[in-house]
Amino acid sequence: MTSAHRLPARAASTAASGVAAKRALDLALTLPLLIVAGPVIVVLWAAVRVTSRGPGFFRQERLGRDGRPFRMLKLRSMHVGRDDAIHRDYVRSLLAGDPAEAAGRDGLYKLAADPRITRLGGWLRKSSLDELPQLINVLRGDMSLVGPRPVLAWEAELFTDRQRRRFAVKPGITGLWQVSGRNRLSMTEALELDVAYTERRGLGLDLLILARTPLALLRGDAR
Repeated sequence: MTSAHRLPARAASTAASGVAAKRALDLALTLPLLIVAGPVIVVLWAAVRVTSRGPGFFRQERLGRDGRPFRMLKLRSMHVGRDDAIHRDYVRSLLAGDPAEAAGRDGLYKLAADPRITRLGGWLRKSSLDELPQLINVLRGDMSLVGPRPVLAWEAELFTDRQRRRFAVKPGITGLWQVSGRNRLSMTEALELDVAYTERRGLGLDLLILARTPLALLRGDAR
């Protein structure tokens, strides 16, 4: 067999090793994080139940690696039964580069004055504490600690072919665009960073993003 025939197998082996190493890192960090965050999640779950009608957790179908759907878990930050038309129109406007919509946002993908958000939910979102239950998604293997934002199916339909490259990896709780000035980015810039992460992915980059995430949270960039 020539070297030309060996290269694909060698590349596949390297890729598989990278996936295994990333999974090992996820498990090594997620298990202790869940032990620490578990009591906080329980308290916040109870607070959500007491302060507004509905369940404490919010489950929603998102797209993971290779576009496969999974059920993402969050602490509920919205009133139950509210129409999502306002959010759909907002995201479409952002992808179209509407400057008026961009000026009215509270972090990427989030409206500054969204009537669907509860009072407690607004604080949960600003602090990113609503995303703590996604550690369970990481443990299940649906998500990674680091990766592109998990998107809805109708959002993915609006992406270009290049932007769909982000589905080559698992979505993450934090990612390159979250630590790169998220609140100052346009949606197309954020999606380009998702693609850049996919193309440059590796344990070194993951560790750098994880190290930068606490500071981004303190600055309010990662919400």
